[in-house]
Order: sequence, then structure tokens, then C-alpha cells
Amino acid sequence: MRILFIEDESVVADFVRTGLEGSGFTVDVATTAEEGLSAFKAVEYDAVILDLGLPDADGLTVLKQLRGTREATPVIILSTRSNMKSRVGGLNAGADDYLPKPFAIEELTARLHALLRRPRSMLSPVLACGNLAYSPATHEVKIAGRSVAMPPKEMHVLDMLLRRPGTVVSKQQLESGLYGFEEEVVSNAIEVHVHHLRRRLTDNKATIKITTQRGIGYVLVGPET
Repeated sequence: MRILFIEDESVVADFVRTGLEGSGFTVDVATTAEEGLSAFKAVEYDAVILDLGLPDADGLTVLKQLRGTREATPVIILSTRSNMKSRVGGLNAGADDYLPKPFAIEELTARLHALLRRPRSMLSPVLACGNLAYSPATHEVKIAGRSVAMPPKEMHVLDMLLRRPGTVVSKQQLESGLYGFEEEVVSNAIEVHVHHLRRRLTDNKATIKITTQRGIGYVLVGPET
């Protein structure tokens, strides 16, 4: 899952990015309102974490513009403004959650997972197809009830395909979901991840398979298809 963090303090940005990436998220950091809004328009993020004290605009102004672009994307405000008036104002302005600074990365991670389980973000506690079940919150994959270990990138590919069963997911969509702006992507990286994921599914007798739509992308096919 890909997260946009709009924060101008480098220490906080590095702390959050490191913590969330350790929990399996891909995190892009924008240090200004302009940079954050540009990134939001260019990429379909699963959630946004927003600081209010940005150098070029107030965070609440940014929040209104985010809501005008994609209403359903979950937004968590992080701010040193911890009084009741600020928290209520942030929530009334359209934020889904408000976490005062300082905070624990474990709490931020838990709040993100809680937001991403909401129906409006098209996520559920467990994604299932055939005899495979995947929990986004715990990053656990089970096939026929047995836990199957899986590298993070393969798990992300599986996650994206499970959310769109029977629908073509393009290579560009997979790259966008798996890699941040600063990461270098090898030209055949997606093909390699899909190849290893297919082998893992076959080796563990999964009843689903990944088909290739040549020149377009990949489709997750269940046993009922």
C-alpha cells in the first residue's frame, strides 16, 4: 500500500517513512503543499498523512484541495496543534483521523490499518480468492489454511491483484503501487515478481492463478472463473 506523507520536518519525515516501510508500506514524502498536491494528482495513493504547519500553505487548505480531487482517500492529520479546537477543526475540515505530535509510530501504523479497513477505501480485514486468504493488517498469506511466507514485493503484487479479481491490472499500476519516487525500477522488475509469485502459488497448491494480458497487464483468476 502506498502512502503520501506531506511533512516539511526531515527528522519527522525520516522517522515515519522508516517506521511505515518496516510495516510493509511504500511511502513518498513531500516537503511542501505544492509538492504534495502534485504527487497526489499524479499517483493513486491508499492514504495521506498530512502535517498542518507547511512552509507554503496551511495544512487545512491542502486538505480541502485533496478532498476536491479524490474524496474517498483516507487522510490522517499529524500536528503539534493538540488542543481540542484544532482537533475538531481538522476533523470537520475533512480529515479521517487526527494524531497530535509527539506520537508513537506503532499508533500511527495501527490508525492507518484501521482506516484502510473501512469499506469506502474498498479494503476488508481479509482479502480472499479461491483457497487463498490475505490479511493486509498482519501481512499474513494463507493457502488452504496454511501460512505461506512471501517477500514484501510479491505480497504487494498479490495484494493489488486480490483487490481487482478478474480485472486487468497494468504493469504501470503495479509499479506505481510498489515503488516510491526515489526508488530505481529495473525494466523487468514486475515480470520477475509475478513469475516468483506464480511459482509460489503453484508450489503451495493455490486454486487461483495469474494470467497475462500481453502488452496490457495481469489478471487474477479464481477457481470459479
